[in-house]
Amino acid sequence: MGGSGLACIRELVTAGCDVVALDAGGIAAGAAGRNGGFLLGGLALFHHDAVQRLGRAAAVAIYDETLKEIDRMARETPNSIRRTGTLRIAASADELIDCRQQLAAMRRDGLPVELYDGPQGRGLLFPRDTAFDPVQRCRTLAEWCVGAGARLFERSPVVAIGAGCVRTSDGEVRAPTVVVAVDGGLEVLLPELAPRVRTARLQMLATAPAPDVQWRHPVYSRWGLDYWQQLPDGRIVLGGCRDVGGDAEWTMDAVPTDVVQSALTRILRAQLGITATVTHRWAATVAYTGTGLPVVEQVRPGVWALGAYSGTGNVIGALCGRAVAEQITRGNSRLLELLRA
Repeated sequence: MGGSGLACIRELVTAGCDVVALDAGGIAAGAAGRNGGFLLGGLALFHHDAVQRLGRAAAVAIYDETLKEIDRMARETPNSIRRTGTLRIAASADELIDCRQQLAAMRRDGLPVELYDGPQGRGLLFPRDTAFDPVQRCRTLAEWCVGAGARLFERSPVVAIGAGCVRTSDGEVRAPTVVVAVDGGLEVLLPELAPRVRTARLQMLATAPAPDVQWRHPVYSRWGLDYWQQLPDGRIVLGGCRDVGGDAEWTMDAVPTDVVQSALTRILRAQLGITATVTHRWAATVAYTGTGLPVVEQVRPGVWALGAYSGTGNVIGALCGRAVAEQITRGNSRLLELLRA
């Protein structure tokens, strides 16, 4: 169970609903616990690109809601959040030009952003973004949900989803409403989404503490393809290089590959100058859409789908989870209408 599903469960339980949740793995076992630990404002699209695709009003409204959601997440699980801000660091002259276009659009729309030219590179600083411990947050939410009456079942793979019924190999759960909150593999559980959703593998590594650097801000660079941060204990976590793996990374196989891991190691050593020993390498799957917008809709009578966050689901996923819960319990949701823009 990840952040979007747990956010949905929390909202449903708060509204007095009886909730049973099933997961093939465990709490934060998938991408929700294996990501870079960024809480970013906005969608996967950079703000000026979102304005071009969605229109200014919708793009600004969604960005505002994600900032509010970051604050909400900090209140819910304060021990898992670090108020760091994040950096978008340009990896080329063209990307630096794009950063300036993003800066202009965000300033025009009154969104928090600053130019950055410092020890971590050149680009943009987003002061309201934060870093967090994704596993700690998910476990804290899960404990709250169980304490409030939700029944969470780990290691319970779903084999079929029907009208008012979800089956596992050991039994079934009947409910008037089913919410499928899955990122990677969403199109497998709900095949009708396959024309719009495609699963990809994201890979990361971590090092032993690196005392030779003191990086305050988590960074995403090269148009968001690469990302890294230094944890409070000095360790470096680094992910990305999906493009280096080519078409082989469009897969549901969450196993690290030599091609991508070698590329990550080159960034670690040659670009970042980190000599600390690599201690962990891992992968997870997430889903992408062609539009960059998440899937948050009723795909069958009584069956809702949440997912396909295009690589940045920590905040937008929580928003989607709460939006669906509002729709189920109240019959309407302003958030849901906004996210469908």
